[in-house]
Amino acid sequence: MIRLKTFASVSFIALLAVFILTGSGCSNTEAKVSAAQALPVRTQTVDLAPVPRVDEYVATVKSRRSASIQPQVDGTLTRIFVKSGDHVRAGTTLMTIDPLKQQATVDQQRSTEAQKRATLDYNQNEVERQRKLYEGGVSSKRDYELALQAYQNSKADWEASTAARITQQRQLAYYNLVAPFAGVVGDIPVHIGDYVSPQTLLTTVDENAELEAYIFIPTERAGDIRMGLPVQIVTSTGDPIESTKVDFISQQVDNSLQGILVKAPLHSSFDKFRTAQLVKARVVWSTNPTPTVPVLAVTRIGGQSFVYVAAQTNEGTVAKQRAVTLGDTVGNDYAVTGGLQRGDKVITSGIQLLIDGTPVQPIS
Repeated sequence: MIRLKTFASVSFIALLAVFILTGSGCSNTEAKVSAAQALPVRTQTVDLAPVPRVDEYVATVKSRRSASIQPQVDGTLTRIFVKSGDHVRAGTTLMTIDPLKQQATVDQQRSTEAQKRATLDYNQNEVERQRKLYEGGVSSKRDYELALQAYQNSKADWEASTAARITQQRQLAYYNLVAPFAGVVGDIPVHIGDYVSPQTLLTTVDENAELEAYIFIPTERAGDIRMGLPVQIVTSTGDPIESTKVDFISQQVDNSLQGILVKAPLHSSFDKFRTAQLVKARVVWSTNPTPTVPVLAVTRIGGQSFVYVAAQTNEGTVAKQRAVTLGDTVGNDYAVTGGLQRGDKVITSGIQLLIDGTPVQPIS
C-alpha cells in the first residue's frame, strides 16, 4: 500500500508539471529553449572605407639612361673585355675592333705629312733666299713672287695633310668601344672574330638608377589622364611593390597600340626591377568611401555572392541572407558596391552552419 501511494504521488506530480508546461508558462519556456539553440556568431558593423577605383595595365620598366653600343667603324672584333651583367664605370673599354687597317692609314698619312713638311721647309728657305737676291738687285721681283707663291701653296698642302692625319688618328679611338656612363652591361650577342659594322648591336649599358614605368593607357581614358595620377606597381599576385605618380604624359597616340604613353618614376632598389622588365601597374583614377566586408564573410552560390546579416525580429536575432555586389579587394576586405549599407551587422564566423532565418547570438 505504501508503494502504491508513492507511485500515485509521483504520477500526480508529473501530470502537474505537464499542466504547468502546457499552461500560461509555455511561451517563456519556448523562448528559453530558442535562446539556448541560438548559434553564437561574431559580427562586424559595416563601415565606409576609402576604396580606390583602379585599372590594371602591363607596364615596361626602362632606364632613363640606356645606351645601345654600336661601332662607328667596321672591322673584325678582336677583344671582349666584359661579360653580361658586369658593372662598369664610365670610360671602361668594352670591346676592341682590329685597328691594323686604320693604323696603316694613319702611318701613310703621317708619311705624306712629313713629305709636305719637307717641301714647305724648302720653299720657306727659297723665299728667304729670293728675297735677299731681289733686295740686292740680283734677281727680279717676279722670281721672288713665284717663290713666295710656292711657299704659300706648300704651306696649305702641309696644313691639309696635318688635318687629314689628325682625322685618321682620331678614328683610331673608334676601334675601342667604351661605356658612355656607369651602368650594367646587357646581353652580348657577338663573339671574337665576328665582322661588325655600324649596324651591328654589340651590347647595351643601362644605368643602375632612375628607372621609369612606361604605361600605355587606352585612348578612351584620355580625358581622365592627368599629371600626379597615383600608380601602384604590384607583383603578379597583387602584392604592392611601390607607389608612385605619373610625371609624364605623351601628346601623341601610339599607332600600333592605340594608347597614350605615360611614365611614372620608380625609386625601389635595382634588385626589384630590371630594364625591359614587364610589371603590373594599377592606375588609381579616384578614391571614394565605400562599404567593405571581410573576405571570409562572403559566400557564393551559383555565381552570386552573399553575406549573412544579423537582423532583429520579434522572435530575436536571426541570420538573414543578403545578395551583394562586390568590387575590388582592399587588403583582407571586399569593397561592396551594392547590397549593404553603413551600420549593417555582417556575420563573420560560423558561416558554413547558417541558413536564412537561423537564430543567432552575436558575441563580442
